[in-house]
Amino acid sequence: MKKTSMPTMGDVAKRCGVAASTVSRVLSGTKFVAPETRALVMRAMEELNFHRDSHARRLARGRSDFLGLIISNIENPFYPGLIKAFETAALERGFEVLLCTTNYDPARTAQAFRRMIENKSPGVAVMTSRVDSGMALKLAERGVASVFLDSDGVGPLKSNICIDYAKGAGEAVRYLHMLGHRRFALVAGPQDRPSHAAFRRAVEVALRGFGLKPILVEGNNDAESGAEAVTRLLTGTELPTAVLCSNDVTALGVIHAFHRSGLRVPADVSVMGADDIPFAALAQPPLTTVRIPRERLGVLALEILREMLATPAKRPREALLPTDLVIRESTGPAAPR
Repeated sequence: MKKTSMPTMGDVAKRCGVAASTVSRVLSGTKFVAPETRALVMRAMEELNFHRDSHARRLARGRSDFLGLIISNIENPFYPGLIKAFETAALERGFEVLLCTTNYDPARTAQAFRRMIENKSPGVAVMTSRVDSGMALKLAERGVASVFLDSDGVGPLKSNICIDYAKGAGEAVRYLHMLGHRRFALVAGPQDRPSHAAFRRAVEVALRGFGLKPILVEGNNDAESGAEAVTRLLTGTELPTAVLCSNDVTALGVIHAFHRSGLRVPADVSVMGADDIPFAALAQPPLTTVRIPRERLGVLALEILREMLATPAKRPREALLPTDLVIRESTGPAAPR
């Protein structure tokens, strides 16, 4: 049986009556092509069942069109919005996305970085803050640009995005103080993760401005540790009137545990989270939270990588991602004790 040859870029160009370079520009999305011409080329590719050989293209160019995205846990509701925004922005700019998760496991983290290097990714967004800083140097040694989240600043080929916890935490504490709260608890995330350590510092600094100090309980960023925190608070000498949590999932666990104990939120105790995950507005009561704009974070990470890749020097930069307070029904005036 005679083997049918696969259609080439030249076949597509011939079908459209355009130059092969025009077809190449449509495929890469890097230069301007008139919308009518783009539509003509796309239709011809569909009719000819044309698919570019990405593997051969990577070999020829020495790099791929895959941008890497490394996160900690796909089950964490913080990440879907970030992933979607990053991927959408990447596709619009002619890139595809190679996604890896670490589960905070050093071996899996090292494997994720190896995959990025082996697939010749020109740039990698590391959107988890628990990563050995030496990983960035390994990427830089291979000429791979990177952008990290809440890391220790910029470095060779390494940009950094810092979340402005101070703004959101300051607004949160001022709001609760205005409602009459003077006894605060903070259910903090694991302090070996820079993002959670930064959030804790921001809350403590904001409270210090009013001469206050929180009852501190360290959790594990899940609903179970939120419930365990409530058990500890209920056995303490004095129950706080407001509980701030390092993320929304923890806050949902706190609310559920308070309800089980017979305490009402917010009539007896106010609860506040951080992140503003989609479920926050659906909680009972709807959760007041410090919003971290996940979609904006994804787009910002992609834009920083694209800017670095667009210049020979791949000059890094540091960006600040703003946060803000979203007031819902889980907070109210301080209950008398």
